[in-house]
Amino acid sequence: MGKLRAAQYACSLLGHALQRHGASPELQKQIRQLESHLSLGRKLLRLGNSADALESAKRAVHLSDVVLRFCITVSHLNRALYFACDNVLWAGKSGLAPRVDQEKWAQRSFRYYLFSLIMNLSRDAYEIRLLMEQESSACSRRLKGSGGGVPGGSETGGLGGPGTPGGGLPQLALKLRLQVLLLAQVLRGHPPLLLDVVRNACDLFIPLDKLGLWRCGPGIVGLCGLVSSILSILTLIYPWLRLKP
Repeated sequence: MGKLRAAQYACSLLGHALQRHGASPELQKQIRQLESHLSLGRKLLRLGNSADALESAKRAVHLSDVVLRFCITVSHLNRALYFACDNVLWAGKSGLAPRVDQEKWAQRSFRYYLFSLIMNLSRDAYEIRLLMEQESSACSRRLKGSGGGVPGGSETGGLGGPGTPGGGLPQLALKLRLQVLLLAQVLRGHPPLLLDVVRNACDLFIPLDKLGLWRCGPGIVGLCGLVSSILSILTLIYPWLRLKP
């Protein structure tokens, strides 16, 4: 499935590149047809995915963390609805249900897909926040144990001290820099979370473009879809890279 998705978005990216460089219309048509066939094949292979997503939602209901429970359950429910709409689209494109309004069902499917991705990114943000708080507390304990002060604190008498004119802006810049460094450290130390953030962020461009909320163009959509697909394949090859639960 991941390879088919990667091939489909590679065709989308290739078609955009051929169009920009003035390739022959016949070659562009062949690439578009190949992309369409790959899309239809993926829809056929996803016929049972709605049931799988519902089962995943049932399992997520029992998570102890209320925020994770909400984000993961709602994400799986939206994925189930997305796959259901995708099945209707497959029936319309394959000729089994020729009267299906494909544009309307495509918009519905991308809407559910967008909601699912928003929930995924919310879950990622929550996990990043928890890890940053844990790392910050660990750093504070190490500093206290070694007798060091807290960077940017008023007790050091440095920038941002209460008596320093205009010290608020440098102190804010220092805090922002420390937060960025802490974020980078957390993501570097948790590759599954990093891959999940990048993959969901890349996927987000697809429904945003299809729904007309943010027109990115076929080149950006193809590139983001290809990157996301490669990352998904990596999580299949190396299961430890898959974010759990």
